[in-house]
Amino acid sequence: MAQAKIAELLDREAIRDCIYRYCRGVDRADEAALRSAYWPDATDEHGPYSGPVEGFFQWASGIFESGARNVHMVGNILIEFTAPNEAVVESYFLALQRGPGRDDVVRQFLIAGRYCDVFQRRDGEWRVFRRVVVYDWVDEQVAATEPEAIRFGPRLPLGAWFPDDPIYDLRRR
Repeated sequence: MAQAKIAELLDREAIRDCIYRYCRGVDRADEAALRSAYWPDATDEHGPYSGPVEGFFQWASGIFESGARNVHMVGNILIEFTAPNEAVVESYFLALQRGPGRDDVVRQFLIAGRYCDVFQRRDGEWRVFRRVVVYDWVDEQVAATEPEAIRFGPRLPLGAWFPDDPIYDLRRR
């Protein structure tokens, strides 16, 4: 009985780690981290994008190229095992998103919602097989007009994209 409980705890931790890799991938424009969170045959319903995960990666890449900034925080992760190799996972998120809108005017949003996922374990690894992003709160905010170097002042280093963010330097050591 104790071994089964330990195995379940390890599975839960692997699922949480996958959710955190997704956040790093989308916030740091780290395509490898983002891809590592999904199975290649996964689907993602993500607001304006809905379809195969490969299309989601292309859509996200366009956002990365726009210079948008994202910060995601996740919490209240509820994991329910529905089969030996499958789990339904609900993860609450807060996201701050800032970038050019369709009119090239910089827009900023505070978004709260949930990732409603089906995770599958294949060859001992847990990843998202189906994601539905549910939006519970969207608040458009006034976007700052000053450059980050002025707004952040002495608060260095600034967060950056892959491979320039300080976390990647620490990982290489």
